[in-house]
Amino acid sequence: MTSQPSQDESAILALIERCLSGDQAAYAKLYETVAPGLYRLAYSILLHQQDAEDVVQESMVYAYRHLPNYDPARGAFRTWLYTITVSRCRNARRRKWLPSVALSNLLNLGLEPAAPEDHTPEAAVARMGVREALESALAKLSPRLREAIALRYGQGLTYREMADVLDCPQKTAESRVRLAHEALREALNAEENVALLEELWSFQG
Repeated sequence: MTSQPSQDESAILALIERCLSGDQAAYAKLYETVAPGLYRLAYSILLHQQDAEDVVQESMVYAYRHLPNYDPARGAFRTWLYTITVSRCRNARRRKWLPSVALSNLLNLGLEPAAPEDHTPEAAVARMGVREALESALAKLSPRLREAIALRYGQGLTYREMADVLDCPQKTAESRVRLAHEALREALNAEENVALLEELWSFQG
């Protein structure tokens, strides 16, 4: 039995139909709808603003050109776009060495804003320490593990969806996330840091 598309996916499919009929305003609306998520994914993988912006542009141009080939029966449109974006990110990594910059915000790890009761100098210092440790740990992950973390926690994909995007078995997607967890726990060896990390991720299941 084929599941019905979500309300969000239905709206995207309607935009695609308008695009295919030549509606230029629909192209702009489609870009506004999906580009922020693509940028967050690309930045989470590349850790570089300009390269992430370039990847989004490349991905959208490719998607527009191949829009007639997109088949909703084979998967959600966002999953199709994520596959294109991850491929473009891999190309960008091969082109040059990219520096490490802040990542945790784009992964939606919830480090900010702090709760009102946490607005104390001590709490601010503690959270800053956790943030810096986490960003450093994420930047040290291998590209494949960072892709997995970005898709799982930045985009909220299921392991099945991740497998489609990464073109790998579902068990491999699960393994990459598990390995990323282990690497992060090793880097964040203070018990309170690990506890906070697990709390931030607990809502994802």
